[in-house]
Amino acid sequence: MPRLPVPLICVLLGAVLALCNLPLEWSFVTPLPLAVLLLYVAQPLGARAMAVRMWWAGSAYSAVHLWWLTAFLGKLFGFPPAGALALVLYALEGAFLAAVALLAGRLVRGALARVWVLAGVWVGLEWLRFLGPLAFPWPSLGYTLLPTPMIQVADLGGVLLGSVIVAGTAAALVSFWLDRRVPLLAMSAVWVLALAYGVTRTPAEGPEGRALLQRNTIDTFARASRRLSPEAQFAEYLRLSRSRQPGEVVIWSESAIQSEEMLRQAPPGGLYGAWAFEVDERANRVLSWDGKKVLSSTDKARPVPFGEYYPLRQEVAPLWNLIEQQIGFYLVSVPAAQALSVLTLGGVRYGAYVCYDSVFPWVARQLSNKGAQVLVNASNDGWYDGWGVQQHFMMGRVRAIENRRWVLRSVNKGVAAVIDDLGRPRRTLDRGEGVIHARYRLLEGQTTYQRFGDLPALVLAGLMVLFGVLIERSERRRMQ
Repeated sequence: MPRLPVPLICVLLGAVLALCNLPLEWSFVTPLPLAVLLLYVAQPLGARAMAVRMWWAGSAYSAVHLWWLTAFLGKLFGFPPAGALALVLYALEGAFLAAVALLAGRLVRGALARVWVLAGVWVGLEWLRFLGPLAFPWPSLGYTLLPTPMIQVADLGGVLLGSVIVAGTAAALVSFWLDRRVPLLAMSAVWVLALAYGVTRTPAEGPEGRALLQRNTIDTFARASRRLSPEAQFAEYLRLSRSRQPGEVVIWSESAIQSEEMLRQAPPGGLYGAWAFEVDERANRVLSWDGKKVLSSTDKARPVPFGEYYPLRQEVAPLWNLIEQQIGFYLVSVPAAQALSVLTLGGVRYGAYVCYDSVFPWVARQLSNKGAQVLVNASNDGWYDGWGVQQHFMMGRVRAIENRRWVLRSVNKGVAAVIDDLGRPRRTLDRGEGVIHARYRLLEGQTTYQRFGDLPALVLAGLMVLFGVLIERSERRRMQ
């Protein structure tokens, strides 16, 4: 029987790994395909050969997990084959993993040692994806624990702690395959403890809050190209808000209000996604409005790379101009927030963040540490279809667990939801337009993750790397 070409094997391994990821219900089995992938990459090869294998696998992993970006680009340019441009991103994501493999291959040479080093530096790479203007934290292994009670450990070390468990379990499975049983016994104990921790978590008690959340069905592409006027959009938000009940705070989605005149007509006692109104200012923000004045506001912490932030906009202006002509609207970069602020309204402190911010754990963490009693995600998921929408929603659920705060989502398209402090959706609306009369708890307190952030997970990732190095030294001594 002829052997498959190495690139094809790597592509298949990467694709299988992606098919064990969100939003699929069996994502908790991710350690199994990850173990096979790590073992195949970590064979006794040169470091460059390892990197090439990981590039093929990582590119396929990204392509399957992020296939919805291909559909988005085809829709954006009005020409489906243009979706092939997403291949550049998939190749870049593969290159990051290839760099990790290259590092592991140069640090150690034994297959088992390489597996443990790969597991540790994979987690480190996920942490780096949270940082910088081009940050793109899709996908993180820790989210694959969401269908299980184990995801509750996120209040101890964030989603990155989940990544440590997944990567460590994969490395332990390889160890078992190579006749080392102790690591798998240790990781089995971790699973038992994490499951026990998860099933014993209970919702916290606190004062009840009430809000009116919306799900709109505005055509995002028509809005961006101004085929749909801001006034027409505003009328949609206003119409749905008429179902407001006494005591409810009105929450509108991202960029619902685009002028001061509109704001003056908005219902008093609300949190509204809005564009900056000042001349020559560009900002995507959420503000609190009492009917007379803006009480507080906060800007988007992480503009979407190539969606709201355009690298080298001036340096390669002709290229960007050509893209603008093709898509039919102008591309102007939105600056990131200089500082995050908690919104106040009616004596309640809201940790509000805009759309893409919900996949950055540090955003919700900072707002919670500044006293937010409930988290609010004003989002516009109308750009994407399929997995992208579901992944965004599911990743956002983990912010509730990390900070033990309820999360309220008011969206254009996407999933409007009330999520409790255990990350459980209490009420959702994912089809058509409509409202949710949300009831939630206002919570205080500080989790371990709020205190220490990603540090515990990074320390454990470093220990996995160290363990790989010690395995290498032990094997060298044995051969002498």
